[in-house]
Amino acid sequence: MLDFIYQAFPARVLFGPGKVSEIPAEAERLGAEAVLVISTASQRAVADAAIAALGARFADRIDGAVMHVPRENADAALELAQRTGCDGLLAVGGGSAVGLAKAVALETELPIIAVPSTYAGSEMTDIWGISEAGSKTTGRTIKVVPKSVIYDPDLTAGLPARIAGPSGMNAIAHSVEALYAQNRNPLLSMIAEEGIRALAAGLPDICGDASPDAEAEARMQAFYGAFLCALALGTAQMGIHHKLCHVIGGSFGMPHAETHTVILPHATAYNRDAAPEAMDAIARALGAETAAGGLFDLAARIGAPTSLREIGFREDNLDRAADIATEAPYYNPRPVDRDGVRALLDNAYHGRRPA
Repeated sequence: MLDFIYQAFPARVLFGPGKVSEIPAEAERLGAEAVLVISTASQRAVADAAIAALGARFADRIDGAVMHVPRENADAALELAQRTGCDGLLAVGGGSAVGLAKAVALETELPIIAVPSTYAGSEMTDIWGISEAGSKTTGRTIKVVPKSVIYDPDLTAGLPARIAGPSGMNAIAHSVEALYAQNRNPLLSMIAEEGIRALAAGLPDICGDASPDAEAEARMQAFYGAFLCALALGTAQMGIHHKLCHVIGGSFGMPHAETHTVILPHATAYNRDAAPEAMDAIARALGAETAAGGLFDLAARIGAPTSLREIGFREDNLDRAADIATEAPYYNPRPVDRDGVRALLDNAYHGRRPA
């Protein structure tokens, strides 16, 4: 018997090569006359082009968005938005830029136009997060959902493999958890499986030595997959994987996408016996024999990190991470226990391929 609820957010999505040219039209459609442009330092050139296109609608800019949205950065961005009297936000880049824009929208409800250049996925969700004093606070509210999202695969052309690979694995993680989420439904499961398939098809050529034509097609597939995985993230309730990544990132300062890449195969293995249908869908999307093994092999194939040790996590922090990750209850298909999580983290630290 089918019995479910599916909630979609009212975001307008523009997808295709050259779509970044639509930024001024989207600002006009939203009635934004003074736009604050937020980007990471690495995306300054794209932000420059967006500012030039905005013309008189440009109000000010922030180039220093960083991962996990530190409280001091959020406060400074809010102060600038209020001081300049802006009535719209343009986030250009990955999850760091979108996250900072969301921190401003959380307090002001200003409309966001998101122009992602990585596969992070925050642009399609109602999830916000701010880090402070060694921990990360997250929440969900419709106020931070971007009003317009522009996916232009051309913007990912210069994305180096060391960023593209982990960013893509981070996106896959959204769909993996959507497939065994407490609020999963048939539509969400179709979206999630197709997102994994498209990213798994595109990432090897992006991170390998493909011809220009093959790489262009791979970038299109990967961005399409990232969009679908972002839809899954925006709808589904996340479980142990995202909990662990927030703990390791927010409490220990580990890089966001790389942490997701390393943890994903092991969190999937943790849930293997409790979510067999999800495991079948993941393996099918990857073209692999097993879900957890296939995820580990994909990360290795694209040159992404496969152990916490290689991204700088200290072994003597494993116990503390396990404690934090299990101190409050949350849904996961397999009940979360401290010993099981500690073993998961040990496997992730040493980079052991899930059996």
